[in-house]
Amino acid sequence: MPQTKFHIVLNPNSGAALRDGITAERLHRLFAERGISISVDADAERPFEERIQTARQSGAEMLLSAGGDGTVTALAEVAMETGRTLAVLPLGTANLLARDLSIPIAIEAWFDALEQMTPRRIDVGEVNGRIFLHKVVIGAVPGIAAAREKLRGRAELAARIGFLGHFIRRLSRLRRFAVEITPRSGEPRIERVQSIAIANNDYAEGLGQVFHRPHLDEGTLSLYLLRQLRFTDALRLAIEMVLGNWRNDDVLEVEHVRALTVRTRRRLVRAMLDGEIVSLSSPLRFRILPLALSILAPPAPAETAAPLEAS
Repeated sequence: MPQTKFHIVLNPNSGAALRDGITAERLHRLFAERGISISVDADAERPFEERIQTARQSGAEMLLSAGGDGTVTALAEVAMETGRTLAVLPLGTANLLARDLSIPIAIEAWFDALEQMTPRRIDVGEVNGRIFLHKVVIGAVPGIAAAREKLRGRAELAARIGFLGHFIRRLSRLRRFAVEITPRSGEPRIERVQSIAIANNDYAEGLGQVFHRPHLDEGTLSLYLLRQLRFTDALRLAIEMVLGNWRNDDVLEVEHVRALTVRTRRRLVRAMLDGEIVSLSSPLRFRILPLALSILAPPAPAETAAPLEAS
């Protein structure tokens, strides 16, 4: 590790960076103590696209995302394009990829584990040429997520009550919509749903394992069809997820595929891609890119489960 140089894209406004006082100066000091040379881009005033271009042109051996899941996905694309390894210092709210890979969340623990981390290859999802590391959701969730984004950073009780009211109203007004789904090895079919999620690999069941993927290298996409989502359904599913028995709920259908096409009546589809609200053109063409990303992480645990069957 002492010979490795990182180029770091730091989001100084992320929750953990503000809470723990993580600045460019502190990162320089922490890495220097371990004999590691780095460069840090902490200029949140610059357009993000320019910062990503700087990372692309950097001569560093590794790229390091110091922010939330959106920063991770953006840098992952650069790492894939340039054949470099991506490291993740999780400073966001969810830190989904870091949790799936058992990357420490606390900065002290992260630096303690750095010497033992090694490059691992994981799968990457792709939709219409854009990559995703977690999932793409269309239907109910993007609108709810957009409302939640407006309240980010507002801790007052009124804001939280307002979001809860919006959440309940949104669910009560949801209407099912028709989509045409075509797996790579199957025939087109029409489904009427309230939400669809396409995940990079599969979410596990288990007590307390909410949105946890134990494997990121099985070469499959997981298609989750949510046929209805009333408030009572959402409440029941949330409880089932915590208890670890959600897959058999009547409102949900799960399918494993390697590629699929989702076609809607609307030309532009509002979606949530790795936590970011985006617009995608229909049809949405999904595929899995097996082992396409090299990522610095603790060694993988011994494999015990059989691989998933996918169509």
